[in-house]
Amino acid sequence: MHKLSLLLCLLICISSCKSTKKTTSYSKTNSISASNNTIETNSTSNDAVLAPIDREASKHLGTELRDYAKQFEGVRYKYGGTTTKGMDCSGLVYETFKAYNIDLPRVSRDMALEGSKINIEDVQVGDLLFFQTNPKRNTINHVGLVVASRTGNVEFIHSTTSKGVITSSLAERYWYYSFKEARRIL
Repeated sequence: MHKLSLLLCLLICISSCKSTKKTTSYSKTNSISASNNTIETNSTSNDAVLAPIDREASKHLGTELRDYAKQFEGVRYKYGGTTTKGMDCSGLVYETFKAYNIDLPRVSRDMALEGSKINIEDVQVGDLLFFQTNPKRNTINHVGLVVASRTGNVEFIHSTTSKGVITSSLAERYWYYSFKEARRIL
């Protein structure tokens, strides 16, 4: 029975694109917190907290996140990876948001608990799409960052085990049927 439990745990760990890396807190001046949509200014002249971020600011930041993530296109897939030598789906999203001082969990299923859930019709550049690619498990195990959103067509950047970091469309059959939810962090 003990061996069966150990084998089951091992299979669960391997079956998704999550990483076992621990999340480290990342804070600099002008940090943006994903959990409450605030901007903190840590300068000596004034310590201000502005909330919430206005729509234009979040659209601009979404565009910057997209552009940052796109620089990783072509990087090979590496389970738990967060560098140009290789990265997984949550590593791509984690590192992209981290570059803009936005703290997110390192694992896709935990990322799916951040921000606010939105309708797919309302997604914008910079929003996150979450997927359940293993039909036998009822858990989110894949994430992508929206890079384009037009009526009837949402494109997202993500890392796949077969092709590495690529841009895909939610209209593709596999992604359409694996899609679970969209969330806005900004």
